[in-house]
Amino acid sequence: MKALVYQGVETVEYGDVLDPTPRDGEHLIKVEAVGICGSDMHAYLGHDARRPAPLILGHEAAGTIVGGVQDGRRVTVNPLVNCGTCPACLAKRENICPNRQIISMPPREGAFAQFISMPDANLVTVPDDVPLTKAALAEPLAVSWHAARLALEALHPAAERKALVLGGGAIGLAAALALKAMDVSDITIVEPNANRRQFLVDTCGQNAVAKGEGMYPIIVDAVGYAATRAVSTELAEPGGVIAHVGLGDGEGGLDVRRMTLQEITFIGTYTYTMQDFRDTAQAIFDGRLGPLDWIDTRALSDGSAAFKALRAGAVAAPKIVLDPWA
Repeated sequence: MKALVYQGVETVEYGDVLDPTPRDGEHLIKVEAVGICGSDMHAYLGHDARRPAPLILGHEAAGTIVGGVQDGRRVTVNPLVNCGTCPACLAKRENICPNRQIISMPPREGAFAQFISMPDANLVTVPDDVPLTKAALAEPLAVSWHAARLALEALHPAAERKALVLGGGAIGLAAALALKAMDVSDITIVEPNANRRQFLVDTCGQNAVAKGEGMYPIIVDAVGYAATRAVSTELAEPGGVIAHVGLGDGEGGLDVRRMTLQEITFIGTYTYTMQDFRDTAQAIFDGRLGPLDWIDTRALSDGSAAFKALRAGAVAAPKIVLDPWA
């Protein structure tokens, strides 16, 4: 099969690799849409030791089961494979399973390929009227759905339903969409890239600004650098909640003294539970997350150019989705 393989810092190569061999209880899936995630970019830049070269990256996938009794079933893929038996899994918090695996990290190759294999429990059926390019957004949207849900659960019931989202990429935009679906009506996205900011306004219908001002009861940091953490703790109102979902870096930024004196809740949020993923997929199918028409679709064979364009900040759309068969 054809695949896009990470070969080293800022190098991905399109070429032939061996087809995957499904394990017991797994299906072979023809990948028809796969998104480029921020974590793929971290790996591409050599910033993720969990993803050593050579490796097939990519984990935001949708496609069609090939072979077996479910041949032809259209599915979107939850890339997190968990053990199902640990205390976290039994508590339905599969995302913090200590034995979790994710495609695009060893020992599981990723979805920048024509085929992958996945357990049946990780698949959600996609209705015939939903494009697979849109269904592939279930994974990044579920990350933000999980963050929005945790933030709202931690928020005082009397607090104003108002939020600031730092970062206008796919996760930040998805956080805004999830918050709106959860009845938060006043949402502002901070996005310093002028082209992307204008895209958020013109194409996505968002209130996007270059710099955050004022105070907010809910802040979602979809970037995760020291600078955005500093903004989060500066602009969170007393009793507010910060949901930190970005993985930019791990050091600095938090004003712990202010967080303590003002009882600001800080929540680290990682991926999603199985239920979050299912709920997000259903919200996509029902149209509750909007038209999702902000995708930049390209061929997998053009994946190297897509990564370079993202690296240069030359992509206005929040998400590039690759087609392995184009």
